[in-house]
Amino acid sequence: MNSQNVVREGAITLGIYIGTLLISLLVPLVGVVTFLFLPFPFIYFSYKYELRAGVILGLLSFLLLAIFFGPLAVPITLLFSVTGIVIGALFRRKEGGFPVLLGGSLSFIASIVLIYIGTIVFLNVNPIDDLQNAMYEQTEIMLDLPFVSGQSEEEALTEAVHDIIEEIGVIAPYLIVIMGVGLALVVQLIAYWLLKKKAYPVIGFPPVREWGFPKSFIWYYLITYLFIIIGVTEGTAMYTAIANLMPMLELIMVIQGFAFIFFYTYMKRINRILPVFLVILGILFPIFLHVVRILGIIDLGFDLRKRINPQN
Repeated sequence: MNSQNVVREGAITLGIYIGTLLISLLVPLVGVVTFLFLPFPFIYFSYKYELRAGVILGLLSFLLLAIFFGPLAVPITLLFSVTGIVIGALFRRKEGGFPVLLGGSLSFIASIVLIYIGTIVFLNVNPIDDLQNAMYEQTEIMLDLPFVSGQSEEEALTEAVHDIIEEIGVIAPYLIVIMGVGLALVVQLIAYWLLKKKAYPVIGFPPVREWGFPKSFIWYYLITYLFIIIGVTEGTAMYTAIANLMPMLELIMVIQGFAFIFFYTYMKRINRILPVFLVILGILFPIFLHVVRILGIIDLGFDLRKRINPQN
């Protein structure tokens, strides 16, 4: 490996990163898209020149950003550099789609948690509280609109909206996990596409029909659901745990259900457009997801795929 080539390409990669970051910060509409490409320079460099080179590039980017942005360099580096280095290193080790997603998700989640703690400790600002206060203010504005008529209707609507806003503080861990996994997934897919275009060998996700979770998840789901039936006192640690676990487990069951639909249509040689259409239908009409979740529970609990295809 020619060290001069590494240094030259590192400088170019760092320049691309800084340029993309400036676009993301200064051009609002375009920045929404370029924001998702920010980890890629580190993914590419860690993939091509190993983990150590990626770490050095990350440190250089932090030092450069610290000069121009000051303390803002810390959250930027945590979100993009660290995650990019982790994903790039995992791609280089020829890890499959799910291990890469796990590494990227944990990096994003850890970064978000550290940034959240940092804003509380150093800035004395709680982002969740600020979000809730802003939503309360928007609620007051909304209730002044003409379509809200009558004191009873206003009180009912206010109570319902306030309950939702208060719940955000309870399910904050779930929201952070979903945000971290979602960002990691999008970044991973972009990186996979870009590396493939450059003819680098990378391993993607297996077909959706092969996706599945360990059978133990069905017990986690049933035990959590049992606590909901029994009832848990609001404000307790158990209530917070259940409130965060349940939506995660429901999402897992939905994914399991869609995976079964893809498997079934594949085995029966049904046009692949059908399962894709059902996924879109579930996104547009979430009530349909209840059926998919039940299907996922049955598949996970009774091994439907093995019953359809004993060789599976």
